Amino acid sequence: MICTRCEGTGFLNIHQLPDSIDEFNTDAVLTWIEENDNHDVQVCDCCGDGEEWYGTPGEHYAYGGLCECH
Repeated sequence: MICTRCEGTGFLNIHQLPDSIDEFNTDAVLTWIEENDNHDVQVCDCCGDGEEWYGTPGEHYAYGGLCECH
């Protein structure tokens, strides 16, 4: 099931990425987050913890039952 919180991207506030970054290229987004300040883009806590993905990025995964997707 697609995560509704991040709209299937695996990231929150993805609209803040520059157009040159593919929002579905998780490695590119993670690199951009690491290299840039002054933004609110972050890993969706339903999909991962910033260190690893719980499953497939952008797919619903209720880690610890605390997911806000529903």
